[in-house]
Formats: sequence, C-alpha cells, structure tokens
Amino acid sequence: MVIDIDASRATIGQRTGTERYSWEVIAALDRVAPPQISLRLYINGGRERLPPLSSRVMIRDVRLPRLWTHLRLGPTSWLAQPHVLFVPAHVVPVVHPPTVVTIHDVGYRVFPEAHTFRRRLELELTTRWSVWVARHVITDSYATKRDLVAWYGVDPNRITVVHLGLSPGFAPPTDPRSITEVQRRYGLLSCRYLLYIGTVQPRKNLRRVIEALAIVLAAGYDLDLVIAGKRGWLSEPIERCTVELGLTNRVHFTGYVADADLPALLAGAQAFVFPSLYEGFGMPVLEAMACGTPVITSTMSSLPEVAGDAALLVDPLDTNAIAQAIIRLCDDEDLRTDLRWRGLARVRRFTWEECARRTLEVLTAV
Repeated sequence: MVIDIDASRATIGQRTGTERYSWEVIAALDRVAPPQISLRLYINGGRERLPPLSSRVMIRDVRLPRLWTHLRLGPTSWLAQPHVLFVPAHVVPVVHPPTVVTIHDVGYRVFPEAHTFRRRLELELTTRWSVWVARHVITDSYATKRDLVAWYGVDPNRITVVHLGLSPGFAPPTDPRSITEVQRRYGLLSCRYLLYIGTVQPRKNLRRVIEALAIVLAAGYDLDLVIAGKRGWLSEPIERCTVELGLTNRVHFTGYVADADLPALLAGAQAFVFPSLYEGFGMPVLEAMACGTPVITSTMSSLPEVAGDAALLVDPLDTNAIAQAIIRLCDDEDLRTDLRWRGLARVRRFTWEECARRTLEVLTAV
C-alpha cells in the first residue's frame, strides 16, 4: 500500500499549529506504519526541515512558486496512483486520487472579524471544496466535527475525530538553571509572570486577559503577563490596550519563541492563561500541563474537551471571571498543586503515536 502525503506544511521554518501537526503526524506515521505500507511525501522545497525519517519514506520535491497544491501536488500524486492521498492541512487539490483531509477548525466562521475579507473567502471556499470532495475527513476535536456537520452539512459518518499528540520535549525541566537561563534571555528574571503562547490575534481574547491583569494588579497582586507568539492580523489594537491601561511595563511581547525555549518558559510561569474564544484543539493547553504549569482556559469550543478536569475553566467573555481565576490560583497553593498533578496525568492520554495509529486506520479504510 502506498500513501501519498502533502508534506509542504511540515517544511515551514517557524512552525505553529497546522505546521507542527503536519511535522509530528508525518514523523509518527513513519514510526507506527507496518512494513507493507510505503509513505511518499510531496514538498515544495525545505527538505532539510522535515523530521528524521526512515529509508522507506520517499520524498518528491516538486517545486512551484504559486498554486503548488493544485498545479504540482494534485497532478503529480494522481499520475503516481497511490492508494490514498493524505492532506494534513485543509486544501484538497482540484485533481486528486482518493483523498483524506484534516480540517483543523472553522474559526473564520465563528470570528470573521479576525480575518481579512480575502482570507475569509479563501478559507470558506477551500474548506467547502475539501469536505465535499474528500473521501473522508479527520478533525482534531468533536467541537470541529460538530461545526462541519452544522455549517457544511457533512455526513457525520464521513468524519473521524483524532486528537493530537504531545511532543516529547514538553516536560518539567530537570535542571532549574534552564528556567533561569530562558527567563534571562527574555528579560523575565525579576518578575512573577502569567504566560500566554500563541499567535497574537483577536480570537485569542488577549484584550480581556490584559484587562483582567489590570484588575489583578489593582487588587494588590504583583504579576506580569508574557505574551509569546508571532503577531497576527489585527494585533495592533491588542498592543495599544497595554498603553491605554498603563501596563506597558507589565506586559511583555516576546514575539515567536523557539520550541526549545517553551518548556522552561512554561515551567517558570505562575499560570498559563489561555481563555481563547475559539480553538480547533488547543495544543498550548496540553504543553502547559506537561510542564507542570497550572492552566486557566475557556469553556468554549474544543478547550473543555482537551483540558478535562485538569484546568480552571472560565467564561472567556467575562473579564472579571478571568481575573478571579488568576487571583484564586495565586491564593490557593493546594489548588495549584492539584492542577499540576491532574495536568501531568491528563497529558498521558495524548500521544503522536496514538494520533498516527488512528489516522492510519482512516487511511487504510479509504
């Protein structure tokens, strides 16, 4: 059996959500697939950024500056006649063999104001096309599955939920000096801080997190907020909010943080604050739990599904509720300890090997 895979997202240098998923699931498929299954990857340059792979994985570098998915991936895979093509990130080519696609979220539907009109139109058309022509659809969560059924009329029997895994690098650091070194690098040695990791954009609800910090500071607590992630569209109003509230010395925008620095940055935080308005899965929640950091997250979309009983869940539209959750964690050492242990136990359920095995079941069935 030959499985073709669109590996173009796995070759991105600074990987975030869908890129990290592509990288990890490809590496895990190579580890768990039996010998009679061959994997053939298609890339548009960037071969050196693929994960380490076994000799049974074939790599085809078919480059094109624009419209690569439709003019290179699709026709080349169709002519090669695989048993199935796996597209880990949204877009099925116009010409394609039998295809399985992963749809990570439909956030552009829930929060259209967080995207440009052109980007919304692109996501709407490509998602509608992909779920229509794919033989089967994978989603990261039951929340996204429900969205696809509700908004696109997809037969629920054509959708399989496969939860993501946790990368092995996320664990409490064994050497306390690594925490100190990372804090020094980002200018955080002298402060106790709350941490957010992810793209800086409106649907991440960061304005309310900053407003909650103002409430916490007014109540007499000494905390900073670290916002670690690339700036996205409409990030400027979020940054202006810190000026409006007089918090420019309390809120630190680090920009993109390398994966190698994240465990120490997480382990040094008082809490991980992630009350996002919408997530297809919510990988940062798992990563924080794996590093022993207490988590405050949202009651919306997939986040309760991921967090379970191992986090404080708050209404993300209620700024005061976010602030009170932060204060509760500051005041209650037993609660912090309980959430640490619950989080460390919960993350054991999420592995890339299990994600790859369940993905492989879908691919072989198709």
